[in-house]
Formats: sequence, structure tokens, C-alpha cells
Amino acid sequence: MNIRDFEYLVSLAEHKHFRKAAEACFVSQPTLSGQIRKLEDELGTALLERSSRKVLFTDAGLLLVEQAKKILVDIKQFTDMASAQGDSMQGPVHIGFIPTVGPYLMPRIVPKIKHDFPDLEVFLYEAQTHQLVAQLEEGKLDCLILAAVKETEQFNELAIYDEPLVLAVPENHKWSGLSQLDMQKLEGNTVLFLGDGHCLRDQALGFCFASGAVEDQRFKATSLETLRNMVSAGSGVTLLPELAVPQEKSKDGVCYIEAVNPKPFRKLVLAYRPGSPFKPRFEALAKYIANSLSDSE
Repeated sequence: MNIRDFEYLVSLAEHKHFRKAAEACFVSQPTLSGQIRKLEDELGTALLERSSRKVLFTDAGLLLVEQAKKILVDIKQFTDMASAQGDSMQGPVHIGFIPTVGPYLMPRIVPKIKHDFPDLEVFLYEAQTHQLVAQLEEGKLDCLILAAVKETEQFNELAIYDEPLVLAVPENHKWSGLSQLDMQKLEGNTVLFLGDGHCLRDQALGFCFASGAVEDQRFKATSLETLRNMVSAGSGVTLLPELAVPQEKSKDGVCYIEAVNPKPFRKLVLAYRPGSPFKPRFEALAKYIANSLSDSE
């Protein structure tokens, strides 16, 4: 058996489809199918239920898939250790980010990183927190840039920025002329939030519920831009992260107000696997991003 056999096995487990698994591994379906059967013969155990039209793994197959994932992570760490012997800011780096961070942070920092670190190849991937955590665990990503949550506590975290959450209200709202708003004023008011799966939802809910606000159960947004448009249409008020807020106090039918007492915020971090040989690179990246945000304020 070899490394490719493990990759074929894990790909088949992820895609549950021989053709899709083969495409993901850039091989033909007969090649992947043949190698899986060869692996079964070599191990002396069935990995798949052959009687089913679906891709179903046996109990032994499921156990070996998990072990194969661990082996591939170890192999990646082994090769990463070799790569890390040179300049820490050269070579590929695969960064995952959440939808409420990426569109607003990446355009600010990626051009600067490319200019200041031309030998660093940056690959970017957007997904929700639970998906990114799984990909980091499996070695598919090198690090994550996201809001610190319980799911990321298993990783090493480097602080980047404590990002304030700003109150967004319709331009004809009674609060639109205010520069600040006490969070306690939200008591009894209905607030718009993102849908399940977004960590910002839980963070904003925590601050708003503590102030006595109520969630609008009729609508849950899939993105910050949808939230912003709903506010512009007069459907309610919401909290938006500062990076997503324009410099103007009022724009496109939305007024932005600093929230105080308490000042809601989320903690942006760079998370990476403990034991990663690229710790110096991640420390440099986190510091660079933090300084870039500080300079732009």
C-alpha cells in the first residue's frame, strides 16, 4: 500500500461516489476502484458493502478511513517540517476564513501580503466555522482566520483584532441621528440575525439577549449583505461587524451607530494545529494582519 491508496480511500468516504472521488483525485474511476479492491485484498478485509448500489463502508472500512485521515495529516506535517526549514514566508499557505470575515478583511490585506511577501503563495477558502474546523483537523487547511469560538479552542490561537459590532438601523429610524446607542435601549426591540451555522449569529444573539432584545423569527439571513439590505428596506435593525461597515455614517438607506454599555465585539484570531512546524509563519501573518488593520483605522 502507498499514500495514494489512503487518499483514494478518504476521497471515497468524503464523496460517497466512485466517479466524484476519482475526479477529486485526478484519476479515472477504474483506477480508483481497482486500487480500493487491491487495498482490500492486501488488508484481507472488506472495506465496502459490495451488494449495495450506494457506497457503504463496513465497520472495518469506517475505522480504517479514520486512521487513513490521521496518516495523511501526519504525512503533511512531515513534509511541512521539511518546507519550514527555509524562509518562513515563502511557499504555499492554505487559509480558511468565514463568510462574515473574508469579503471585508481579505481585500484589505491580500494585496499587501502579495507585495511584501512575493514568495508566499496564498490560497484562500471560504466556508462556515464547522466546515473550516474539520478541514483544519484533516490537514486540508494550514490555518484559519475567524472569530474565536468554542470549536476553535482545540487549536492554537493568535489574536488579530477585537472587532466592534456596530448597530445598523434604517435611515428613517428614530435612532438614525444618534452617534452612540446604549445597548440597553434594545430591550423589547426585535433584531434581525444571521441564520444557524454562522458564529456571528451566536455572538450577536448573546449581546442582544443580554440587553433584552428579541429575535425576529420571521427572517434569518444567509449573509451580511442580505441583513444590510433588509435593514435598508426598513425591516428591522441588526448588529454588523465593523469591517463590514462603510466609512460614511449613513449609506444606501442604512445608518450606522456605535453601540455602547456594553460595547459588543468579536475576537478575530488566526487558528492553527498544535505542533505545526509553521508556527513562525502564522505568528508573522497574525502580527502583519493586526498591524495592517491598525494602520487603516
